Parts: sequence; C-alpha cells; structure tokens
Amino acid sequence: MESSAAASSSSALPQSVALPAGDYEVFMSFRGPDVRNKFASHLYTSLARAKIRTFRDEEELQKGEGIAPSLVRAIPDSKIYIPILSEQYASSKWCLTELAQMVECWKQGKGHIILPIFYFVDPRDVRKQQGSYQQAFEQHAQKHSPQTVIEWKEALREVGQMKGWHVTESCSEGTIVDEVLSKVESHLMSMYTLVTDELVGIDTPVEEVMELLDLGSSDEKVIVGIHGMGGLGKTTLSKAVYNKICSKFDRCCYLEDVREALAKSDGAVSLLNRIISTILKADHQVKSVSEGINMIKERVSKHKLLLVLDDIDDKFEFDKILGKLSDFSAESRFIFTTRYKRALNFIPECKFYEPEEMSRHLSLQLFCKHAFGMNNPPEEDAEICGEFVEVAAGLPLALKVIGSLLFHRGREFWEEKLKEYRGIVSTTENVLQERLKISYKDLSHNEKQIFLDIACFFIGDEKDLPYYMWSECDFYPESGIDTLIHRSLMKLEKNNRFWMHDHIRDLGRAIVKKEDVRHPYNRSRIWSTDDALDMLRNRQGSERVEAIQIHGYGNEMLKSQNFEKLSGLRYLNVQYRQMMGDFSQVLPNICFLQLHQCASIPTNINVKKLAVLDLCSCNVKDNWKGWSGVKVIHFSLVILRISYMTYNNSVTYRECYSV
Repeated sequence: MESSAAASSSSALPQSVALPAGDYEVFMSFRGPDVRNKFASHLYTSLARAKIRTFRDEEELQKGEGIAPSLVRAIPDSKIYIPILSEQYASSKWCLTELAQMVECWKQGKGHIILPIFYFVDPRDVRKQQGSYQQAFEQHAQKHSPQTVIEWKEALREVGQMKGWHVTESCSEGTIVDEVLSKVESHLMSMYTLVTDELVGIDTPVEEVMELLDLGSSDEKVIVGIHGMGGLGKTTLSKAVYNKICSKFDRCCYLEDVREALAKSDGAVSLLNRIISTILKADHQVKSVSEGINMIKERVSKHKLLLVLDDIDDKFEFDKILGKLSDFSAESRFIFTTRYKRALNFIPECKFYEPEEMSRHLSLQLFCKHAFGMNNPPEEDAEICGEFVEVAAGLPLALKVIGSLLFHRGREFWEEKLKEYRGIVSTTENVLQERLKISYKDLSHNEKQIFLDIACFFIGDEKDLPYYMWSECDFYPESGIDTLIHRSLMKLEKNNRFWMHDHIRDLGRAIVKKEDVRHPYNRSRIWSTDDALDMLRNRQGSERVEAIQIHGYGNEMLKSQNFEKLSGLRYLNVQYRQMMGDFSQVLPNICFLQLHQCASIPTNINVKKLAVLDLCSCNVKDNWKGWSGVKVIHFSLVILRISYMTYNNSVTYRECYSV
C-alpha cells in the first residue's frame, strides 16, 4: 500500500510482527515510491529500535474502494501521526484519506498529535495546494466527489500550518530522524505520565523504592509492596516512581481502586480486563478468571512489564489474578499499595516499604502551599499554622485539604476550625475521614450534590456530560467544580477527567450510606450494581433515589414497572442489560440517561427534563419510538451520543453533539 508506513515487502524495512488493533503508538503515512527506501525506512528503523510500536502495512496497493479495516482501527488508536508529505503525496487518494482521518482525530481533542515532515516540498505548497499538489487535485476533481476533494484540501491546509520538519538538500536526514525520534519519545512520555499530588519531600522515598526495585538487575522479578495508614501518600509515591521509571519498560500499567473493583460481583474478571486492555492497548473482554490468566500468560507476561496496582486488600491474591510469577519476564517489576500490611502476605517474594509520616518541616511547607500559596507562613500566623500541622499528624492528604479550606479565610474562621479539628482528634475513631468531612460541611448545597455525584459515579469520566445534567438541575457546575478543585477535594486531569483521592471518594460514599444505614433503596445515590438490582427486582425505592448505576454483564430484564417508585431519579446508567417497555410514564425527572451495549432499550422515554441521552452500542433503529419524544425537546438541551452499529451501517460511532 502506497500510503501507509512501510508499504512494500522491500528489504529496506525490517519485518514487523503483526499487532492487534489499538496496539500502535505511531502511525506513519507516506507515498511509497517517493520515500520508502530512503527517509521512511530510516525513521521506521529508528522508531523500532526505540521499541516504539509503529503501524505499517505490508501490502503494496490498497485493495477495494474503501479504506482498509486495519487502517480504520490503527489511525484513531495510534497516539502520534507522522505524515511524510513528499512531491507525489497528494497524488495518492489513500494518502489523502489517511491524512483526513488523522486531522479528524486530532480535532476531537483526545490527545492525538500530528508531526508533519515536508520532504523536499514547500509547506506553502501543501497549505495552498500549489505546484505538484495543484496538479494532483486537478486529477482528483475529475474522479471524486466535490465534498471529498474539499475534505482532502482542508486536511492539507491544517497540516500545512503545523510546525514540523522541512527536509531540503542542505539538511542532514539523519539529524532530522534523530529529532523526530526525540520528539516522539518526549510526547509519549508526557502521555504516560500520571497526575500526582504536590511532591513535597518525595525524593527520598522515591529513591528508596527504586533501590528495592533493583532496576539494574535482570536476573529476577521484583515486587515491592507500599503499605501504611490512609492519607500517608502511598498513591502519590507510587505514581512518582511510575513516572520516573516507566520509560524503561516495554509495557506499563497503573490501575487505581483495585480494592473497590474486587469488591464487586464480577470484580476479578473486570480487573483482569482492565489490566489486559491497558497492556495490550486494545479492548479485551475475557469471560472468566481462568481465561484472563491464560491470556496474561500467553500475551502479556512475555513483555518487560511495569505493573502498579494501587489500593489492594487481602482479597487480592497474585496467583489467582495474575497467574504464576514465574511466567513473567525476569525484567518485569510490580508495585502494590495497600492500607493493610497483611494483604502483602499473599504476594510472593514481596519486599515491604512503609513511608514515614511527614516531618514537621515538610508538613508545614505542604500546609502553607495550600493555605497561603507559599512555602512558609507569615510571621504573625506561624503559631496557629503549627497547631494545624499538629492536628494533621503528618498526613499529606489532611494537610492539603485543611490548608485549602483555610485559604483566604479570616482569623476567626481559622480559630473556629482549629477547635473543631481538635475535638475530632480526641473523640472520633475514624480521624482522617472526619477531618475531611469538615471541608464537605463547608460546601454549599449545590456543591455538595456535585461532590457526591462525582464520588459515587463520575471518577475517571470526562466532565462534559455531567455538566449538562448539573446545569439542568440548577447546581451551577462551573462554580461548583471550581470550588471543589480549590478545596483540594478533586482535580481535573489534563484530559478533563474527574480525579478524586480514594479517601475523599470513600468520604462521599460514607455520607450517602449514612442517609439510611440499613436500606440502600432509601439513599440518594446507589452505585452498587447488586443493591440497585435488588431494589428494582423488589420494586422498592422512593423519591429520595436520585441516581443509579448498573454495570457488568447480566441477564436481568428491566421493565418500566421496576422504576415506578423512582420519581426523583435524575441519573440512570445501565450497561449490558435489557430495558423493556414504555418508559414515557415513569422517571419524570430523568436528566441523564446512559445505556451502553444494552440488547434492548425502552420503546419510549420521558423527555421532559432530559439533558443527556447516551445510547452507545445499543440496538437503535430508524423506527425507534423514542425518536419522536426526543425531537420535541428544545434542541439546545439534548446531547446525543449514539453508536450507529445497528442504526446506520455507514457510520460506526458519533461523538457528543446537540440534536
């Protein structure tokens, strides 16, 4: 194939091992005759030597009239695109088709990067379709539709404006290959870097954990277990170590909330799918633990692997989740964090590491970062700051949250809160959670609702869709989210996904559980699939229930009658179930309806307050009766996200858009 990386079977390019879809990091696009045995070969070889997984197609010519399925998957699944724009690049419709898809993926804002190389062609000719590019389009205009030609021209215009490399007679191609490789490695490193808390005093613990990992040895696999009380900074430490060493491994995987995942009915299988999909860079769905362990043995364990599992407990047993340690490469490394030291007794050959509480000096520095925005307190506040540091007892999470609560507050507020914190230390068993709860109590009603929604449902999700629901409910999400961030109760990661420390998440869920300790169906939010299904089967519940989540595979058929008592429900998220019946007379306050991979969906829905309708991979057809209801809503309110796998075969997926 002319347009993809390494198109021919020429010996100029090394033979590659076919990788599954989603397993590529770089996608190269070029016109074969121009650069195959020259620049493209040198660049591909350099990327391969650096163990950067680069897509290439062994076929000389594209077969058929449509873009190959392998390309349909490889382009969006790759992270970095390198189009090599040569004199004859625009003469290939396949090159232009690939480029248009690259630009489309780049515009979606999901982190794709385009690094163009202008190979003996002026970027202005690419941008304005001049010279050989003009001649090529004169030919395309006679064979292809005007709309297709316009899309190709727009893609060239976008790429022609990007900063790249201009290869000319006076350039050293070897130098440019080195520069491109360096840029690719830099971008990949930033993509794999995890968001961490403020790293005050982290250097020494990082070095100590790295010493235990013994990266210089390739004789044996090494496992390090980081244990200690809640809020001590175990997650921050594990992320800092991961960021520092991940570039030294072929495959890396960092998973949080392992304890919570294993507590679910399908927890072990779900965890295996997360590990396998992350490492193989493709969506895998094993159906059993034995199948997952076998896939790890056959496809995962052969790599030089870095695996970090954050927050395990004694339900995690290495052999029963990952298989035998002896199956893994001797250069692989494992890190597990836990609040329960006994959980590490189930980990073979585990080296223990317990972080110390922060020194008074470092505690004061971290507290002041959040209370004043500087490393040291003003002289007049030094004494009271020292008292707050004592209250936090060297726990980084407590120092951050307490300091953030006091930021820009008056002296009387500080003294009042100090008394409240001191009372907790002497009377409460769960000291850390009660310290954090003071910051929750200081939130407004709307801010509390958003906080509880995130803690129960939206950690790891993109912010956009929940915003529409919160706006419809008059929770004012823009200001609410801003407050939660400034109080150190949550973060927005660089891809606009919600992140919350597991102790703060646990605080939010504990607050909801206390609404009715015995009966989940009287609580405002039900995130446990087992609790939700039990409530629906028995047709329980009340108007107090605002949000429900049902995840994981199952055969339950949910009918409209099951929801009759849930008049206050505003958020419903259901996966892998059947939804049957006419829902037009139930759920009058539903704002956010999210059905993923449901074999059947309601014949109708109540759309009075609907703000988000998400029907990914559901059986949606032209004659679905729900369309008539959706169309009557004010157009600016509804966001649709629909998989067209069965609705319209011409499009595989559509992102969020207004009706």
